[in-house]
Amino acid sequence: MSERAQPPARIARGRRGRAVVDDLPFTLDRADAAPLAVQVADGLRGAAAAGALRSGDRLPSSRELAARLGVSRTVVTAAYDQLHAEGWIGGQHGSGTYLTAAPEPVGERSAAGERANPLAGLLDLGAGAPSIETLDRAAWRRAWRAASDRTPLIRRDRAGEPEYRAAVAEHLLRHRGLGAGSGSVVLSTAGTSSAVQEIAAACLRPGDVVAIEDPGYVRAVGALRAAGMRLVPVPVDERGLRVDLLPDDTRAVYCTPAHQFPLGARMPAVRRVELVEFARRRGALVLEDDYDGELRYDTTPLPLLATLAPDVVVHLGTTSKILTPTLGIGWLVAAPAVAEAVLAHREATGTSPAPAGQQVVAELARNGDLARHLRRLRREMPVRRSLVIEELRAFGLAARGDDAGSHLVVLLDSQDQEDRALDAARARGVYLDGLGRHHLGPRHTFGIALGYAALSGAELPVAVRLAGAALAEVVQWSG
Repeated sequence: MSERAQPPARIARGRRGRAVVDDLPFTLDRADAAPLAVQVADGLRGAAAAGALRSGDRLPSSRELAARLGVSRTVVTAAYDQLHAEGWIGGQHGSGTYLTAAPEPVGERSAAGERANPLAGLLDLGAGAPSIETLDRAAWRRAWRAASDRTPLIRRDRAGEPEYRAAVAEHLLRHRGLGAGSGSVVLSTAGTSSAVQEIAAACLRPGDVVAIEDPGYVRAVGALRAAGMRLVPVPVDERGLRVDLLPDDTRAVYCTPAHQFPLGARMPAVRRVELVEFARRRGALVLEDDYDGELRYDTTPLPLLATLAPDVVVHLGTTSKILTPTLGIGWLVAAPAVAEAVLAHREATGTSPAPAGQQVVAELARNGDLARHLRRLRREMPVRRSLVIEELRAFGLAARGDDAGSHLVVLLDSQDQEDRALDAARARGVYLDGLGRHHLGPRHTFGIALGYAALSGAELPVAVRLAGAALAEVVQWSG
């Protein structure tokens, strides 16, 4: 039961838009497991996130707020100390305590709008996002201008723009060691999920068994289900997909061997060979999603599955992670029979990836800007990874994952802990991605897939500190 019901915030606006807060729009609950100081801090953060408090507003003194809430001054002082450490508030000598950070207030959003953009107004620490800050904006504009100077198309090439396919082939050869020769064909795609659905529709039959990593990429799950496949979750361990647990009637296997999503394992050479041998014995396809494949820092990347077995492996990549989703394109490399089946499916359905993004990538590659961008990424991501690890360590938290890619994992003990962590981070203005939602079968691994690419260099440490405080708070409650 709430100790005292508080009315909506009553704020008097003065000169320069500053305000003195008379009442605060939150309550305290002594029956809640959370300490009162934590509830006070959460309430003030929530008021800032909701727009009831704005940057520059003056808060009551610790003595005043303690009297209003009916708690000891020590409780409020502890809450203020936590908010000060997180950068939400600051003191000005002789004039009180002020809110120093708050998102701009937004108008009311519809329920549909909330579902469409759950990250609105939040600092994005979700995995699987690109580093836009690393992208050379001059090169970006130059590529778009060059692409716009081309003569508009009359008909699309269903296989993809020739210049784009050539650029992808060069990229894969130089950066991933994959030579797309007479034994394989490069096609453009509308991204990895779209390619997965196309291959399933073109090369498999409804009801066929497709094995997929668990936990794994939920959009691949959605794409395969949309194509009518029967999905079987297969566990992953510290070496990636458990090949020994693949069902005998498997017709296709979807996996992320370069950097398993979301747990971050790298599939070693021995297991890659086991997977290829399984596929050949069973006449199955392997869909190799090269998630984070370009972002390896500690060692030279292992040979791609497509290099080991181009006859049974379909290699999938996307520009959404290394450049931006703005382009809406990716690629697949497959044996001629698979490529022909995909093209026949496109011809029958009248579908094919949009050419504009392909032309932009072709221009980036032609000028050397794509290669330069990848070099910048490889320099920047290890620095960000180290920063995240150090910030989390300051809260007593350990992160796991190979020295690669653009995300790390913080494990938790239960779904309840994970849910609390997500809520606590959101209350602080931070979006986190929980592992629970990435399971196809019963949930068994809990925690956070924490991405460090999406935010700017200035925003990242702030967001990680807020996330670290939320995670440490949840672990402390449970302990």
